[in-house]
Amino acid sequence: MSELVLADTHCHLVLPELAADLPDVLQRAKDAGVDRLVVPGVDVDSSRRAVELAESRPGVFAAVGIHPHYAGGWSSRAQAEIKALAKSPRVVAIGEIGLDYYRNLSSRDAQLTAFRAQLDLAGETHRPVILHSREALPRVFAELDGWLARTAGHNGRSPGVLHAFAGDAQDAQRAIARGFLLGVAGPITYPKSDPLRRVIAGVPLPSLVVETDAPYLSPVPHRGQRNEPAHVALVARRLAEVLTLDPALLSAATSDNAARLFGWMDEHTNRNLL
Repeated sequence: MSELVLADTHCHLVLPELAADLPDVLQRAKDAGVDRLVVPGVDVDSSRRAVELAESRPGVFAAVGIHPHYAGGWSSRAQAEIKALAKSPRVVAIGEIGLDYYRNLSSRDAQLTAFRAQLDLAGETHRPVILHSREALPRVFAELDGWLARTAGHNGRSPGVLHAFAGDAQDAQRAIARGFLLGVAGPITYPKSDPLRRVIAGVPLPSLVVETDAPYLSPVPHRGQRNEPAHVALVARRLAEVLTLDPALLSAATSDNAARLFGWMDEHTNRNLL
């Protein structure tokens, strides 16, 4: 067993790449010290399966939402289904939502429509958001500013996390100033990621969580292979090096940050704990 206690704040356990041997994946995660996992949906179907998984597995929590790649399928029916799924006490966030101006698999208008509606759903349900942004941070921040101005708040908690953060120091400060946490993933381990490591080195520890984005973004030495939650320990150890912290302290702090972000230490969600 690992001496680390970790939360993988972003792993797509219901995607086909991980579903075939999920019991083994979860056991390896447990052996690596991972005792909390957040499983985001990318569309209605995967959001439903994430909720079903979270409701059947201790330590697993769900996020529900429509990824910008699938924003073309946003509709009043999809909105109603995501809203209904969000009623589960195992749903700790609205996500994965945001904007992707790199691949543009959905039109930008469709992405904005889905993003805005889901931000409002997060405000309505008092859930934080799990944000995807690729080549779109200026517009994401603009949309967040509008949302934060009109939302009723999040009971003193952070409004969300920028998943797999890859921005510069200014982007990091803009996110932190708005109360957002930054998700650190496999790229922190890549040889050519010195610029990212320099940015993350300047981020206060309370603003960081760790994640895998499994089955994607595998850390070194598994780059190019399927990622899985157990590998979040490699992310945490590299992050500890970047911040010159003891790995056990780093893992405990980021796990506490995740608990505050997603609310699973709140009194009303204590029944969800392992």
